[in-house]
Amino acid sequence: MLKYAMIGGGPGAFVGQVHRRALALNGQAKIVAGCFSRDLVKTRLLGAELEIDEDRLYATPEELARLEAGDIDFAVVVTSNEAHYSNVKTCLENGINVMCDKPFTHTSTQAQELVELARRKGLALGVSYTYAGYPMVRQMREMIRRGDIGEVRFINCEYPQGWLAEMLETTGHIQASWRADPKRSGGVLSLGDVGSHIEYLVPHVTGLRRTKLAARLDTLVEGRLLDDNGTILTEYEGGAKGMYWYSQAATGMVNGLRLRIFGSEGGLEWFQEDPDHLRHMPLNQAARTLVRGTTDLTPEAAAYSHTPPGHPEGWLLAFANIYSDFCATIIQGKEPNYPTGEDGLRGVRFIEACLESSHNNTSWIDLGDSES
Repeated sequence: MLKYAMIGGGPGAFVGQVHRRALALNGQAKIVAGCFSRDLVKTRLLGAELEIDEDRLYATPEELARLEAGDIDFAVVVTSNEAHYSNVKTCLENGINVMCDKPFTHTSTQAQELVELARRKGLALGVSYTYAGYPMVRQMREMIRRGDIGEVRFINCEYPQGWLAEMLETTGHIQASWRADPKRSGGVLSLGDVGSHIEYLVPHVTGLRRTKLAARLDTLVEGRLLDDNGTILTEYEGGAKGMYWYSQAATGMVNGLRLRIFGSEGGLEWFQEDPDHLRHMPLNQAARTLVRGTTDLTPEAAAYSHTPPGHPEGWLLAFANIYSDFCATIIQGKEPNYPTGEDGLRGVRFIEACLESSHNNTSWIDLGDSES
């Protein structure tokens, strides 16, 4: 069993607990150290709950990385966005593999530095774009690869939530307050939080490289400083077109990530709130629904399935699948089959391009080499 440490994810934090639970599902890694908070008292309180030895609970990430180097197999960074860069860097400098929450960093310069540092040291560097871990997302990807829908023509991806339809950031709400703070979030709110998932998912599933985009970032809730809604037009190598919509001010929506891909021979549709089903719409034929866990799935998609069909699998198991691949790279030296630091770098460049476009009256931005 691998040993890992966590930076961030302290009392009251949301995503740290999710990472810990996902890692526990596969039984591949055990948490043995942590710097969960800037407040050592809080770190020790959570450490006691997790049954971590007190002498492996640290006041700073730098102290953790220095003293745990050579013993832990990897670190998980789940701090607020402004601390990703420094925490990942200190781990890599001490020879520690890292999984970092998204978005990767505030700037592409920071992300590029971390990617190059990991390469020089031969370390695994991942970014937790969770939705790639769903079996039916893998199925969708394999069907496109083998030509089931022909040449891709149009891509529509949307991710609406409604939890920020009010000014929660002024109420003391922990998750809203740092996300809506320009200094802590990196100058974007919902684009970084949910739009970044769209950015990763589309090229992951289609294999297509974006060439241009035109973005309009909106602030729908009065008084908010950053974007809570956005619309992005996209173009791809080969001529395919696309449209993305993300929002956290879509009143009444919960977690509506939906991906539709239309080709010359058919279409595919997947909805995150019904993740075990994939709709396949062949040209001139009746649409059919593929079900996770059945014999219709490709071997790669089937390998990510844990329970029989009809027993729904969800977000935690998707997280667990990402970590399973990450741990396999550390243990066996396998080629990465998880979202990498390079993917995180592309995501930050995408955010920068969207900001540039929106600030310039939704002008088209040539992405050039930023997608490679």
